Amino acid sequence: MTDLAPLKRALLSVSDKTGLIELGRALVDRGVDLVSTGGTAKALREAGLAVRDVSDLTGFPEMMDGRVKTLHPMVHGGLLALRDDAGHVGSMTEHGIEAIDLLVVNLYPFEATVARGADYETTIENIDIGGPAMIRAAAKNHGFVSVVTDPEDYAALLAEMDANGGQTRLAFRQRLAQTAYARTGAYDAAVSTWMAKAIGEAAPRRRVFAGTLAQTLRYGENPHQTAAFYTDGSNRPGVATAMQHQGKELSYNNINDTDAAFELVAEFTDGPACAIIKHANPCGVARGKTLLEAYKAAFDCDRTSAFGGIVALNQPLDAATAQEITGIFTEVVIAPGASDEAKAIFAAKKNLRLLTTEGLPNVRDGGLTFRQVAGGFLVQDKDNGFVGMDDLKVVTKKAPTAEQMTDLLFAWKIAKHVKSNAIVYVKDGATVGVGAGQMSRVDSALIAAKKAERMAEALGLPQPLTIGSAVASDAFFPFPDGLMEAAAAGATCVIQPGGSMRDDEVIAAADAAGLAMVFTGMRHFRH
Repeated sequence: MTDLAPLKRALLSVSDKTGLIELGRALVDRGVDLVSTGGTAKALREAGLAVRDVSDLTGFPEMMDGRVKTLHPMVHGGLLALRDDAGHVGSMTEHGIEAIDLLVVNLYPFEATVARGADYETTIENIDIGGPAMIRAAAKNHGFVSVVTDPEDYAALLAEMDANGGQTRLAFRQRLAQTAYARTGAYDAAVSTWMAKAIGEAAPRRRVFAGTLAQTLRYGENPHQTAAFYTDGSNRPGVATAMQHQGKELSYNNINDTDAAFELVAEFTDGPACAIIKHANPCGVARGKTLLEAYKAAFDCDRTSAFGGIVALNQPLDAATAQEITGIFTEVVIAPGASDEAKAIFAAKKNLRLLTTEGLPNVRDGGLTFRQVAGGFLVQDKDNGFVGMDDLKVVTKKAPTAEQMTDLLFAWKIAKHVKSNAIVYVKDGATVGVGAGQMSRVDSALIAAKKAERMAEALGLPQPLTIGSAVASDAFFPFPDGLMEAAAAGATCVIQPGGSMRDDEVIAAADAAGLAMVFTGMRHFRH
């Protein structure tokens, strides 16, 4: 292994031809001989560059529809040979193997093929074999060989050569090798994940997750923690794919909270809606005839917690709503879009981040979530459970009115996004009290009601808006006590999963209190 390694011969084989011609021309100008395959060789020749076909190197034509072209000793010997090992050098001389000093490969577009919904056979044909094999070989032999797997590294490669007389340093090659192994690892992860789904393997023996660095963060949840943000290539509308129009870089907590806010507001597609999030929990959610109306109603649920929060909108931000949002300090606003007038209003708030996504995530989509624990990680399906009007079972003597049913379903969708134990009071399409993350469901009901009382005083209202409200519980009431606290706060109707051993007691307590109650048969724990 040596520090400086010359680049005399390069093998180029790329699916993504971004920057290919410019790279090829720059390498030729620096005295590097080009070897290539198929479409890559064709593109280089059409640009007027001299290039040898791999088939000339190996003495074998590409065969089996291109499945076999680089899997040959002439290629892998040229990549794997140790230049300072006499035995290796002797084998190269004996068999006419030429050293390959630079490998530039990016792989068949497997992830893109899956994303467009291709059939099984087409997807299989987009699994690259020769590419990963060459990448791994070159990366292993990084003592002598440079391997580039991403067009983003082309400029760095040329700069490295120019700084070192057409050679590369060991430290540079080591970084390229690490990137290369991460790329093949991510590629194999994508293939295994797709195949597990394709064959119905819900819990495969080995599970791998992979990501691409999007941003190195200043720190994690706290300043003493290092952190980074990775994307998974799914292109789901949200914080990972959004365009940031202004403001400083998003922090770890900003990203986490913005994701929670946008996933919540995407539950509502039947008119303007707004969600305000603080520490991953909603402190106000509302619908309205306009975004401005929805924002004001959401803000009035808990003005104190909304300070420094995240605002998510389900429709493009307009000027009137933007002006209202600037009334208090807000960390991030995320929306499917924003008018030029709204952007101009926000431009005066340099610390406010504005993100636009050009769409809403589909909350009914499948997918996996995972969480690390000591010694492993937990994997589950995403909670995309849906309950509609026809799924509700009225269990009390009194049935909810049509208006109450609307508020109940609204509250239920919000409860799905509140940390357990979750209690959500809703009135006229807006939250009026949210109790989150308590060890006791009774305490969640009490906290939400107390917040509503404080907001009523702040707003100069004669009574809390929990009077006459609908209340949602993310899981069943194990005893009547939590239900009674909701009734004491003024709730008149309840939505909950049911399924407790004491359902009969809870139903009897609801009847005695004159409440209407429906069961969903589905819970939404969120830990």
